[in-house]
Amino acid sequence: MKIGYARVSTADQSLDLQMDALNKAGAERIFSEKQSGGKWDRKELQRCLDVLRKGDTLIVYKLDRLGRSAKQLREIADDLQERGIELVSIQEKLDTATAMGRAMFGMISVMAELERDIIKERTQAGLEAARARGRKGGRPAANPQKVKQALVMYDSNQYSVAQITEATGISKALLYKELNKRKESSQA
Repeated sequence: MKIGYARVSTADQSLDLQMDALNKAGAERIFSEKQSGGKWDRKELQRCLDVLRKGDTLIVYKLDRLGRSAKQLREIADDLQERGIELVSIQEKLDTATAMGRAMFGMISVMAELERDIIKERTQAGLEAARARGRKGGRPAANPQKVKQALVMYDSNQYSVAQITEATGISKALLYKELNKRKESSQA
């Protein structure tokens, strides 16, 4: 049986490209999720790996969809090989059923880890450069007057939360955070 696995890192990304490619490659069943590849405990990946049986083929769009570190990819590949399951990566044109495919897998998994490390280094360097110029990350602090206005509106019981956030420009999360703070301080 050919089983596909698709993954994107964030909820706002689309799985469509991967799903189309997996279907075209003949995947009879596809597991998909929106989760960081750096995480080991991906629910759908685990379900996918549990379903695979000897003689099956796991198909992924790219190896970095399966895992982001060489160690993680190696562990998955070793497990698949021990269980008699082949691995196919569409983009890399990789098939572990061949000696060349297994060799390429090792090289590509190292490159996937390198790419992830370079992205981390660039992000850190960018954050440090911004801090050196006096910038901080995160959202700017909310206007205290707007927060106070939102609380007064909430207490009046005349406005919905949506109306309050629209009128004041503060987020729903901040409104609830401030309400919880107030509640905690009154209980103390």
